[in-house]
Amino acid sequence: MMEYILLEENPVLYPSKDEFAKFDNPGGCEDPRIVERADGTYVVAYTAWNRDVARLCIATSKDLIHWKKHGPAFAKAHSGKFLNIWSKSGSIITKMVNGKIVAAKIKGKYWMYWGEKGVNIATSDDLINWNPLVEENGELKYVMNIRAGKFDSDLTEPGPPALLTSKGILLLYNGKNAKEETRDQHLPAETYLGGQVLFDANDPTKIINRLDECFIKPDLPHEMRGQYKAGTTFIEGLVYFKKKWFLYYGTADSMVGVAVKNSL
Repeated sequence: MMEYILLEENPVLYPSKDEFAKFDNPGGCEDPRIVERADGTYVVAYTAWNRDVARLCIATSKDLIHWKKHGPAFAKAHSGKFLNIWSKSGSIITKMVNGKIVAAKIKGKYWMYWGEKGVNIATSDDLINWNPLVEENGELKYVMNIRAGKFDSDLTEPGPPALLTSKGILLLYNGKNAKEETRDQHLPAETYLGGQVLFDANDPTKIINRLDECFIKPDLPHEMRGQYKAGTTFIEGLVYFKKKWFLYYGTADSMVGVAVKNSL
């Protein structure tokens, strides 16, 4: 049985008539991933969608209700080179501290996985201004790509904030099965499913292990019927509460579901 709890009648982060209106109007402020800073400040990476270019943006809050927008995450990096690129889904690396998930520093910097067709990576000193890593030719660095014949044959998109564990950095991500022959033939075409990849704790760009199979997929009625007919379990939020992990995900672009596990 599904339960519905109304917490707020009005949205807390939304397009408004401010200095950033050109980025998130008229489309919206979408796909939020929230982390907590060591000082208690909350930082959200969200997609500003003006129906032209999707841009990864940052906002901060002290109470999760009143948010201050800081604009596009990559506005200042590389002389603004990546300000107007298509960017989405910021998964900031976190760690457990006294039973609470907080943003983690590795080699003196914060790190964030992001991207859609492949996974890119960026670093920051303040969790607000981000610097995408690039190759020697100046093009964006990819730390993970799609795989032919797998559930993530069309798309790999970061899910909840990544978590630094004793075995490495765990990134839960969203895969999309391709429509073409390159897809996983055992799964419906264009379905969104959840995957897992483990990166090196000392080198967030290096993959240690990656699951060949999805760990969550649409199989319940509300996950396969809605605005997105192909079926969706699109993972975005991960919460640790009373010694259990709660994974929140979108179902067919119409509802929000939750899956519960005792350990990761």
